Amino acid sequence: MNFLKDIFNVFFPEVCLCCYKALSYNESTICLKCRHDLPLTHFSFEKNNLVEKSFYGRVRIIAATSLFYFSKKGKVQQLIHELKYNKQQQVGNFIGNWLGEEIAESNRFKNIDYIIPVPLHLQKLKLRGYNQVTNFGKSLEKKLQIPYNETFLVKISSTKTQTNKLRLERWKNVQELFVVQHKISLENKHILLIDDIITTGATLESCCNAFENIKNLKISIACMAYTK
Repeated sequence: MNFLKDIFNVFFPEVCLCCYKALSYNESTICLKCRHDLPLTHFSFEKNNLVEKSFYGRVRIIAATSLFYFSKKGKVQQLIHELKYNKQQQVGNFIGNWLGEEIAESNRFKNIDYIIPVPLHLQKLKLRGYNQVTNFGKSLEKKLQIPYNETFLVKISSTKTQTNKLRLERWKNVQELFVVQHKISLENKHILLIDDIITTGATLESCCNAFENIKNLKISIACMAYTK
């Protein structure tokens, strides 16, 4: 089987999803050079980091992190574009495994009961065919041994893309669009809410607000990337 795979790779080599050069035999998803160029935040180990500060005065969270910094036309944007629009779902696994290792080493994300993704509306889910954070969440589940659950949070109306919207426009675009199911199961729990990119935090703020009446619920946040 490996022999056939080797023959296939000779004619159809896997390419790096950042630079599009052929990957070496021991490389996966992106090449080592591009991996070393990715801008890591190390927020998993930093209290009062930029992600946490972005939610001050808005919603109460226990801890928050993102693996990368996001910038326009950067390698992280390229990776997430491939994930969201070119069906390269292995990017979610790649980022989830990496961030999962960070979170596991950190002392700031303890006693989490569930990993919950920001959901897509059914209309967008059917159009894209998948939620871009699903593999990210499932990889976190394996690394952290914490159950991943897509049923608790539901998006009840579709919104236009957040790309290129100003902060106020983003905030208005997501208000009261999420509902929580099985609320009793979340009482006295600690959840890790996950998404792809944090820009203004409007979507995550709206999700947190949907959970606000659940007794003694704690919320932490983990995302792939944070926009400075």
